[in-house]
Order: sequence, then C-alpha cells, then structure tokens
Amino acid sequence: MRHNKKFNHLGRTSSHRNAMLANMCVSLIMSPNKRIFTTVAKAKALKKVIEPMITKSKEDTTHSRRLVFQDLKINSDQTKAAVTELFQNISQKVADRPGGYTRIIKTGNRLGDNASMCFIELVDYNENMLKEKKAASKGRTRRSKKAADQSETTAKGAAAPKAKAKDVVAPEAPVVEEVEALEAAPGSLPVVDEVAPEAPTTEDKPKTEE
Repeated sequence: MRHNKKFNHLGRTSSHRNAMLANMCVSLIMSPNKRIFTTVAKAKALKKVIEPMITKSKEDTTHSRRLVFQDLKINSDQTKAAVTELFQNISQKVADRPGGYTRIIKTGNRLGDNASMCFIELVDYNENMLKEKKAASKGRTRRSKKAADQSETTAKGAAAPKAKAKDVVAPEAPVVEEVEALEAAPGSLPVVDEVAPEAPTTEDKPKTEE
C-alpha cells in the first residue's frame, strides 16, 4: 500500500529523479532571467526542492553551503558556480521575502504528447510583474477610503461657519416708499403719530390757600 507516498515519481527511479531535479535547480539559478521552460509536473516537483535551498542561502555559513551541496548531489564546476550565485546574489535579492520565491506560469499544452507546459521563475527577478504589483497596491482599501471621507467631512464642517459669516448681510432699513404705498392703499387705516404725553408743569398745579 502507498500510504503517505503522494509525491510525483515523474516516471523515473529515485536516483534519476534526484539527478534531474538537481540539474533543473542549477539551470534555474544560472539562467540569466532566472526562468526555465518545463512541464507543470516537473515545475511543481522543482518548487519543493529549490525553495528550501533559497531559505538556507539567507544564512551564509559553511554549514548552509554544505547542506545545499548535499541537496544538489553534483560535484562539478557548474554546481560550485550555482552555489556561489545562490549565496551571493539571489539571497540578497530575496532577503525580505518570507517564502514563495518561485512562480509557475502556465503556457498551454505541448504539441505531440499534449503535456501541460509552463515557465517557472524566481519572483523577484520579473520586473514587469513587480511594476504591476506596485501600481495595483496604490489603490485605497475600504477602510482607508472611509477614513479619507471622514477627514473630508470634518474639513468641510470646519470651513462652513467661515463661509456663512461672510454671506451674512445686515438687514436693510425700511424703505420710505413702501410705507407711503401702504398709506395710499384703499381701506388702510390712517397712521396716527404717537406723541409722548407731556410731563405736568408747576404752573398747572392748583394753588393751595395760604
């Protein structure tokens, strides 16, 4: 029974599969664009091998280099150059990324055996995708939009009383022409000028008998 043996054998023996994946790791590291063209099944198997290597390369020690050499299982000048490239350049490029160093881009099926083909590449070396991501990240989220709307309303509320104070105009005095028109209208009551009562003088007081 095949319990807990869900990895893809890729139709090869163990030694053949390990050698193939090691060669693919070297090809991906040494390629100028950090991209290779392969089948989707091989790319998924390569992803599980290359990403732990990149994580080990972030700590440039003798132990980490020996572990990477052990995973590659190839003793050649090309492998030594690949390890140097991995520890000196790639590790610096992906230093801020906490995983997910590779990307699989499907390109359709291959003519002949109809195998699903793809590109596998290192994420930080694709400049076009990085530019698109930066442009998309400039969009505001729902929370930031709500905060911006609240700040706009508060700013408008603070500026509103000043605008109203400028628009206030002193009430005009009653026009004499309107008063004359009301007096001339038929049925209107005569306007009586109110005269303040005069204060009593000393002459009008009755004289008391002496």
